[in-house]
Amino acid sequence: MAEVIEFRVPVGNGRTLLVLGVDAGASEHALYLAFAAFGPLYSVKLQRNAPVAGPGYYALVKFYSARDAKRAQCACNQKPLFQKSPLKVSMCTRQRAFPHQPLVLNSYKCRELANHYLGFNGWSSRIITLQNISGFEEVGNEEEEVRTSPRSQQSKYLCVQELTIPQYEICTRGVGVAELQVDPSQGFLVATHSLQKLAVQRALSDAFQKILLVVLENGKVAVEYSSPQDDPIDCLIEEDLRGLIQVTDLSLSDLTCEGEEEILSDHSIEEG
Repeated sequence: MAEVIEFRVPVGNGRTLLVLGVDAGASEHALYLAFAAFGPLYSVKLQRNAPVAGPGYYALVKFYSARDAKRAQCACNQKPLFQKSPLKVSMCTRQRAFPHQPLVLNSYKCRELANHYLGFNGWSSRIITLQNISGFEEVGNEEEEVRTSPRSQQSKYLCVQELTIPQYEICTRGVGVAELQVDPSQGFLVATHSLQKLAVQRALSDAFQKILLVVLENGKVAVEYSSPQDDPIDCLIEEDLRGLIQVTDLSLSDLTCEGEEEILSDHSIEEG
């Protein structure tokens, strides 16, 4: 049977494992290495037991794929893995209230997931435009202006990024907007570059939201385009986009497409 994986935060108990009996000396890294052998992981969280449960730790391991989670549970239950005593691994059955719309994955997680299923050379992205759109904002009311420091200013950047998966002849685009109240006395250039990076990351994440991974039981992967047929960004040719949005003249050489929580950790735009 086929399983559909979206570039969104995985939800549902079928994708989460509860690991009991973790020794005090264990680490989240050791857990990650043990369970990542069965498929890509969204998160690993190690927690101390409640006082009524006695000393020790437990962990929650969340997979993107319910099939991978089930295989890991069957293979790892009552096995010591990275410690001397065996672990008890079960499917998480604790019900939680999930949002109606699954949360979007940040760009770092999107890249990680795409690299696993498509390969490092199976996809690529490029920036079409990155523009300072602060001047297009409507002027706020006088009361708002009084509350805002006269030295600070609202800075906003818009990015349009193109995502290509050549093997499946898929090409789609994403839009990202980032804004911040910037005080020039606190390093305007650094804040501006961080804002540009965040807009780039959000644009890449937005592009991945239009992609579905269809994983077959034998491990083969197909890719589907899931955006509405009349998506305005994907329907416009690049010349039209450049006509609607003036291309910035700022250098992009220092920008990155890393995850939003690590916006200063990489210095490369080309991905894949």
